[in-house]
Amino acid sequence: MINQKGNELLTSIERVQRTLERKPVDQIAAGCHPWDATTARWISEGHFTEDRNVWEVLGADLRGSGWWNGIANLDHEEQILEETEETILILNGNGATVRWLRDRSGTPEHVDYKCRDRGSYDKWIKPFISQMDSRRIPFQQYRTDKISTANDQRYFYWHAAGPFELMAAACGHEHLLLGMADDPDWVAEMALDYVDFQIRHAEELFEKGGIPDGCMVYEDMGFKQRSFMSPTMYEELIQPSHRRLFDFIHGKGCKVIVHSCGFIEPLLPGMVDAGIDCLHAMEVKAGMDVRRIAKTFGDRIALYGGVDVRAVISNDREKIDAELRDKLIPLMQSGASYILHTDHSEPPDVNFETMQYFMQRGREIAVSIGR
Repeated sequence: MINQKGNELLTSIERVQRTLERKPVDQIAAGCHPWDATTARWISEGHFTEDRNVWEVLGADLRGSGWWNGIANLDHEEQILEETEETILILNGNGATVRWLRDRSGTPEHVDYKCRDRGSYDKWIKPFISQMDSRRIPFQQYRTDKISTANDQRYFYWHAAGPFELMAAACGHEHLLLGMADDPDWVAEMALDYVDFQIRHAEELFEKGGIPDGCMVYEDMGFKQRSFMSPTMYEELIQPSHRRLFDFIHGKGCKVIVHSCGFIEPLLPGMVDAGIDCLHAMEVKAGMDVRRIAKTFGDRIALYGGVDVRAVISNDREKIDAELRDKLIPLMQSGASYILHTDHSEPPDVNFETMQYFMQRGREIAVSIGR
């Protein structure tokens, strides 16, 4: 097939792969990450049926699968400690007490943790993550998603939690960050333990379910205007584990997309040195700016996201149009390798028609300025 500029159309797999390799493409690739509650709302409103996936319906070029249970003790039965109409407080197999919102996806409130230091880590966490346990791996879901995505000729990536994400789930950000200052050797060791844990299970998944097109590693390492750690701390304590994980992924012939919420720009030199191929999601309200990052790092990595999701949540097409132009025009003019997406996953506030408009309009704007 030929597009309106006379260029041969690529498949979504080819389009995303070439973007991640920072090569020319026929048109901009686009993705979406609606919350489960968002997808449920759209289905309930009759926009599509449960037997179809949202990536197919919206025409996204890529989708992921394969996230598994990272809780340490799988034999611990989750205990409900408190319930209200809006929240549920649980004690999980990490020995973590966390409070979840009932009707929304997101991050839980950190209430208490049994794992606080090296001694408690060795007792509550390490014995359980030092061995393979196939119960963690959603083989059937992975196979099903991989086959259906291949049939659609879309790019398929494996979801993986990074070591910082898994450590924070085990001991909470407060204890983790204090540990980085007070016992850095413990944190560096724990990070490598978790990467070995991921690699051990990934080998099993890939052997039985097949190798994906790429991998997305989730690592929320910042908050508003600040990273959780200094660049030096990152390079000394986290980068070695990242390099091991990214080398493993590259060894499978896959590209590495790293997702990180929050302001993580100071960490990017070390992350690029560790081997990332693409950065997602560049959260605007945290202080990230995809245009600025493109100027500094666009010759080394591809970019995915960075469009303020608050414009999309407004369901106001004029605001969406303005935000798309504000970000896409300089990105396309700079020649950045870029995948269209917001700077966050899409919550239930977003109308289905709005999401359709966002993806279509973004592609139109990119085409109008040469991509």
